Amino acid sequence: MRSFLEMTQEGGYILYARHGEATIGVDQPNWLVEDCSTQRNLSTIGRRQAVAYGEALRNLQIPISFPVIASPFCRTIETALLAFGSANVQVDPLWTEVYQLSDSPSSGEIEQVLNKATLNLESKPAAGTNQVIIAHSFPEGVGLGRIPNMGTVIINPLGRGKGYEIVGNLSLNQLLLASHNTSHRNRLR
Repeated sequence: MRSFLEMTQEGGYILYARHGEATIGVDQPNWLVEDCSTQRNLSTIGRRQAVAYGEALRNLQIPISFPVIASPFCRTIETALLAFGSANVQVDPLWTEVYQLSDSPSSGEIEQVLNKATLNLESKPAAGTNQVIIAHSFPEGVGLGRIPNMGTVIINPLGRGKGYEIVGNLSLNQLLLASHNTSHRNRLR
């Protein structure tokens, strides 16, 4: 069976990653997308995680389709910018709705958000590439479920109207270990 690494090196997947570690606390109740002072932002560790994430994907030669998609929150945009560069990021407000799933919405509201997310997650990226989305964790048991900081859910999009399947999950540590092992093997050659 092919490893996650081999699969993503061939392209055709969506890499849905949660942003890097954010500062302690909660977003203000009246948070504004355009005002970072009302939100939790990346911590120093979160910034280092974002840089390491981008470096690991490049080192592993995982082809990325640009632009990378980011939720409008400051912490997700900064994660994407640090990992992929300012010219390679596009903001998509849909992913704010995923964040709002943690506010205990009604089952109808949850279904509506999941339907919108599915439309994006079932769309295949350009041939030979992977689409990266930097956004938020889902609530436990909903959508893609809980995702750790800079954790990645590998999604196989099945095409419009056909849904998607979750192929696997990678923690940042697993990704960094694979990157380190690849670098080490390349130096030995």
